[in-house]
Amino acid sequence: MSKGSRPSLRDLLGEALAGLAQRPARSVLTMLGTVLGTGAFVAILGLTATAAGQIDSRFTALTATEVTVEDIGGADPADTAASFPPDAAARIAGLNGVRHAGVYWPVPLSAPRFAAAPGAAADQDELTLVAAEPSALAAARPTLRAGRLYDRFHAGRGENVAVLGAAAAGRLGITRLDGHPAVFVNGTPYTVLGIIGDVQRLPDLLLSVIIPTGTALRAYQPPHEQRAKMLIETRLGAAALVASQAALALRPDAPGRFRVIAPPDPQSLRAGVTGDLNSLFLLLASISLVIGAVGIANTSLVAVLERTNEIGLRRCLGARPMHIAAQFLTESTALGLLGGLVGGSVAVAAVVGTAVLRDWTAVLAPWTVAAAPAIGAGVGLVAGVYPALRAAWIEPAAALRR
Repeated sequence: MSKGSRPSLRDLLGEALAGLAQRPARSVLTMLGTVLGTGAFVAILGLTATAAGQIDSRFTALTATEVTVEDIGGADPADTAASFPPDAAARIAGLNGVRHAGVYWPVPLSAPRFAAAPGAAADQDELTLVAAEPSALAAARPTLRAGRLYDRFHAGRGENVAVLGAAAAGRLGITRLDGHPAVFVNGTPYTVLGIIGDVQRLPDLLLSVIIPTGTALRAYQPPHEQRAKMLIETRLGAAALVASQAALALRPDAPGRFRVIAPPDPQSLRAGVTGDLNSLFLLLASISLVIGAVGIANTSLVAVLERTNEIGLRRCLGARPMHIAAQFLTESTALGLLGGLVGGSVAVAAVVGTAVLRDWTAVLAPWTVAAAPAIGAGVGLVAGVYPALRAAWIEPAAALRR
């Protein structure tokens, strides 16, 4: 190589591939960090884009139709009177767009004891006693495992009936209703009408014994420390309107006694959740890329030390420092590029496979896939700068003496 010659791109690539092929196991392990980083980058963006439509549809179908009204009482802290009027459910049901609405609250018991038989061991401390209107149960979207729910007749007469959540029924050992079982709360029997297997709202009900509000008002104190709430199920698109009217419909004389919680805008919520997830996982992807860069730099530096004699020989034959630096930079860049290609391919397969298994439509932006090899090559290029400079600084005479 003459002093004025320059290595061609083809020669550099050939030398780089030859250097990588000489130590295949080391090359594969070195580019693993780049594979993980670029793969995580593509997979995160692809999976979040794919799942965005599913999140949006599920949110719209359930959360966007839910409004909660809380009794916060008056300005005087000593005011413990209940704010919901007796006909609260009927007042809210008259609003346009309301499907179901009902009041519920945890029944204030100082030392609740639950048992499936009189005199049986009552150590079910995890269970709670909840009073709920029939319309509140309907708004919770329950799925019955057995029996039925109580209705307005039971609530109006204050009947001693109850509905059990699935977890509560399991703790009490009540699995069948053909024998008309009863649950005893502090010794008072309540005939079990049904067992709720699942609910789409108010999941705490699954660990509760639920009785009608009329029964609770007759047998126990009205809510004061833990105030009552109202659950409202609306039609799609009506939640914001219902939320703006609910407090005034309940108490035209004192709407300030209520706090109305309306669902957030689904697009804003989805964007916020997706942005948070992207930031978190892209941070993890960046850490993987840094680890990959450190691995490439370490391997390139080791290669420089191992090939010191070769570098000295090349320098004696006319290679200049920039030629040596270009050779090692090309090797590290090729290593990063291969890692980016493998990582991007694995990520695309993961996104498509996940979409197929979940029966979704895979969404992948072309720029995310195309960016993976470029990111890998950039990481390799940056990681190879110091080893390349180290190789370029080696003196030929000192190299040949080793």
